[in-house]
Amino acid sequence: MTRDHGNQENSSQASTPAGSASAAASTPAGSASAAASADGESRRVSARTISHYDRTARDFWEGTRDHDVSQNIAALLDAIEGDPPFSILDLGCGPGRDLHHFRSSGHEAVGLEGSAELAEMARAHSGCQVLDQDFIAMDLPESRFHGVFANASLFHVPSRELPRVLRELTAALKPQGVLFCSNPRGDNSEGFSGERYGCWHDLETWRGYVTAAGFSEVRHYYRPSGKPRDQQPWLVTLWRRD
Repeated sequence: MTRDHGNQENSSQASTPAGSASAAASTPAGSASAAASADGESRRVSARTISHYDRTARDFWEGTRDHDVSQNIAALLDAIEGDPPFSILDLGCGPGRDLHHFRSSGHEAVGLEGSAELAEMARAHSGCQVLDQDFIAMDLPESRFHGVFANASLFHVPSRELPRVLRELTAALKPQGVLFCSNPRGDNSEGFSGERYGCWHDLETWRGYVTAAGFSEVRHYYRPSGKPRDQQPWLVTLWRRD
């Protein structure tokens, strides 16, 4: 699974899909059979999304390679305590645009990408290590990274999987490490938009998920900058590991 980059992230993914299910309609707590079913359904959802990116990898690269997310990169680096260089995990690194930027700026950058096609492109473009991992099946080292850059990527994670995924990111960060997230905002609905799955959380709901995973909020802002709020579909949040 990769990230979307339009409207400086990706405008095609910033709208709620018709007929999407409410995030509240999740698996009942305490039901083992329901949890097993949700896990299988999550894998199917993820596989369908990743398959889309595999099929469209070249077009995706051509459509996103020149997008400017310098505001987001600066926000992450400014929030990390201590002196650079930093160890950065680019979560859903896609073809490696931002991974290349981190490395060229002197940081130790590692990518994570679910699409095999995009992961190979990221290695070639950045020269960095890229982990071939799905967001819902990650295997990350503990206390390894100063920062995680999840730019337009975590909203692909089904809400029933999100608490576990966020806890895994907490564990992968060093103490006081920083999680950067940019997601399209909405009314807490989720579902497929074309062949890609997404969740459109509002600030309060997203804040609840991330704080429950062991983070404290650093700041938030909306993108693209300089626009009226109703023309800012992207919610950016920064978090520090407790």
